[in-house]
Amino acid sequence: MTGYGYICIPNIILQKIFKTGFIYGIIRVISILTLTKGTVMKTAIITGASSGLGSEYFIALTELCPEVEEFWLIARRESKLKELADKVPNVTSLVLPLDLTDNDSFTEYRNLLAEKNPEVVMLVNNAGYGKLGEAVKIPLKDQTDMVMLNCASLTAIALLTVPYMKKGSNIINVCSIAAFCPTPRMTVYSSTKAYILSFSLGLRNELKERGINVLAVCPGPMDTEFMAVAGIEGRSRLFSLLPRCKTSEVVRISIIKAKKGRAVYTNRFIYKLYRVLTKLLPHSLTMRRL
Repeated sequence: MTGYGYICIPNIILQKIFKTGFIYGIIRVISILTLTKGTVMKTAIITGASSGLGSEYFIALTELCPEVEEFWLIARRESKLKELADKVPNVTSLVLPLDLTDNDSFTEYRNLLAEKNPEVVMLVNNAGYGKLGEAVKIPLKDQTDMVMLNCASLTAIALLTVPYMKKGSNIINVCSIAAFCPTPRMTVYSSTKAYILSFSLGLRNELKERGINVLAVCPGPMDTEFMAVAGIEGRSRLFSLLPRCKTSEVVRISIIKAKKGRAVYTNRFIYKLYRVLTKLLPHSLTMRRL
């Protein structure tokens, strides 16, 4: 998809067609000013791309979205992003080492969008983390950074990106089954995920007329770096009993569901059932401490 190109009309032809110097001058000025505006790249943007689901989304999108011409990979760890980009050398990748808990990152992201003017066909908001423990015992900064990353940054990235999306584009917001019900010992985390689910559904409704779909992906536990960061291993008997979800399956199916216009995707029967029960029963019956 290209912008305006040069209009190259030889002077002698213009002189023969337009004998008056005034008309010739006007046409010549127009021919000089109509310069190429550049190429608009069909782009996919992934936050939290350095590991886990984020890296899985990058790999899957290179296969399932052949229309994408450029990938923007966003995370704090630049070295990890470069390693990921090197795994798929046949695609164009832009590594963006941004700390999304820092407001300055949004300014940098906004400026980059304005500079490159991409056509964003897929946005995957994956950046986020959790912490296991009673809310009052977890360091306050961990909790407030969690709200910033999981909620505020996701909101900012989505709203900054939407103006660069067209009909048929998709936003995938990575959520969790924790969104369906308050989760003691992951109180702040589950609250942030409830926000993401609500935000996704509301934004989806607002963008429906523009043909832009928003999908909230709500999987169960997965064996990713999230587990180590959250400090869950060996500290929650209930969590250890929950069936694990395959990251590759969650990623690939969620991309397909997004393209089909789905609003929410949860995999595995047990978690689909849990989602239904949390709608039918009071939280006092479905809420369990991890």
